[in-house]
Amino acid sequence: MSSSRPLFAAVMLTVVGLLGACGGGGAAGTARGDGKPVYGGTLTYLEHQPPTCLYLPAAGFYPNGGILNQLTDKLTWQNPETLEIEPWIATKWEVNADATEYTFHLREGVTFSDGSALDASAVAANFDVYGLGDADLKLPVAEFVNNYDRSEVVDPLTVKFHFKQPSPGFLQGTSVIGAGLVSKKTISLPYEQQCQLKNIVGSGPFTLKNQVVDKEVDLAVRKDYNWAPPSSKHQGRAYLDEIKIIVTPEDNVRVGALISGQADFVRYVQAYDEKTVKDAGFTIYAEPTRGVNNGLYLRPTNSILKDLDVRKALQAGTNAKEVVDTLFTAGYPLATSVLSHLAQGYVDLSKELAYDPDKANALLDQAGWVKGADGIREKDGKKLQLGVFVSGPQPLSKQTLELIGQQWAKLGVKLEIRPADSGTQAVDIKDAEKTPLTHSMVGRADQDVIKSHFHSQNRDVILSDDKKLDRLLEEESAEPDTTKRNAKVAEIQRYVIDQGYAIPLFEEPQVYGGAPYVQGVAFEAVARPWFYSVWKSGQ
Repeated sequence: MSSSRPLFAAVMLTVVGLLGACGGGGAAGTARGDGKPVYGGTLTYLEHQPPTCLYLPAAGFYPNGGILNQLTDKLTWQNPETLEIEPWIATKWEVNADATEYTFHLREGVTFSDGSALDASAVAANFDVYGLGDADLKLPVAEFVNNYDRSEVVDPLTVKFHFKQPSPGFLQGTSVIGAGLVSKKTISLPYEQQCQLKNIVGSGPFTLKNQVVDKEVDLAVRKDYNWAPPSSKHQGRAYLDEIKIIVTPEDNVRVGALISGQADFVRYVQAYDEKTVKDAGFTIYAEPTRGVNNGLYLRPTNSILKDLDVRKALQAGTNAKEVVDTLFTAGYPLATSVLSHLAQGYVDLSKELAYDPDKANALLDQAGWVKGADGIREKDGKKLQLGVFVSGPQPLSKQTLELIGQQWAKLGVKLEIRPADSGTQAVDIKDAEKTPLTHSMVGRADQDVIKSHFHSQNRDVILSDDKKLDRLLEEESAEPDTTKRNAKVAEIQRYVIDQGYAIPLFEEPQVYGGAPYVQGVAFEAVARPWFYSVWKSGQ
């Protein structure tokens, strides 16, 4: 967080200017004393980063979720408390015994904001793209869909999906951010156009009113909306009239705007600001992401990290507890495996991840790396130096990497930390020689999250050439029996740790701050906000 008061003042003036230019975010129309929701008002929501590409399967970035969750609906809703899959646009469904056929029955009368019907043909058009991609339109396959074959429109309100092999994660996949349903017109556009917010036509409770690219997004209520998940206590149109999303990168500006009343809700409250927010009488929401933990992911195709002893040394020589205790709060639990303890298939590997600098030094000695005069180990004339980019989406990434760099320096390893906005990052991040490790995580409340992170055809965070790992991940994603599937997830976690591919640090939450008059705050299962039921009491 910057301590520069002139910078704070300048950015704060910019935020205030944006608020003023757009009419401000006053209280809901009439205050009630009985605690019952009221309609009206504008929610001013400050986001840490601007949205990126909004093609749904590529839109998992958390700043995108604050927009897309308001614009699109999904076939199903994953209850964030029970993680059970519940009806939404689909009223019911059938799955065959080996999870190769899924049949969904749809609500009648649902429309996209352009007036077109959200019917079986529209759902089929969406999932044919999500499951198969479109080379001509440059649309990639969604990572939440495995083994997809084709769709079948049974009748206007019934659609069936066929899979080449079992796809047990598909039902949960229909509830994720990347499975948001868009109009036929939107889904038929090329990638570059689907990336643009102005082209996203969904069926959600809000529509796009205005956008200032990279600065602000204004959403307006859809007054005829009447198809929330049946489990939602609130039905009908959203309570709010508008949502004003303002990009505010400076941590102290977001918190300052919240506490001063210029903003109602903010994302990405840093750990060091949580006490300030609470002491001012505001609410902290630290929502779990239930997926692959925040950690360092080591690339075995790198010329240094191809040596298992080196990878295991770095794993043993990283004190994750010191990172958590020094930089974070109780909302950031110490990682005890590759996956969050709330993830499906989690297995406790805390013993295997114990901090052991003596073991780390012995492994590096064994691998032939000898400390030089400057304290950095060398081998065959090459320094034991590794580069990593600061990860913009991860909380306190720079500080986390700096502290780990200090730990590794005691082992004789130099960690070169590169800024997140480096001009070469987009290219270098895909090169294991230039970027030997990454700082990342991924949230999804399904066993397939581990495949999304590690498989060579998905995010491939370690730039894998490990065919065994790919095979294990494919076996997991095609196992219809839940008990066996969880056992395979456990096997994969052990394998990833045994191979030194991961150094788990902590279970990363999404941390929000809200004003005390903001009521009805809700999140989907992996912590993206859903403002449908939000209302503002008297201020």
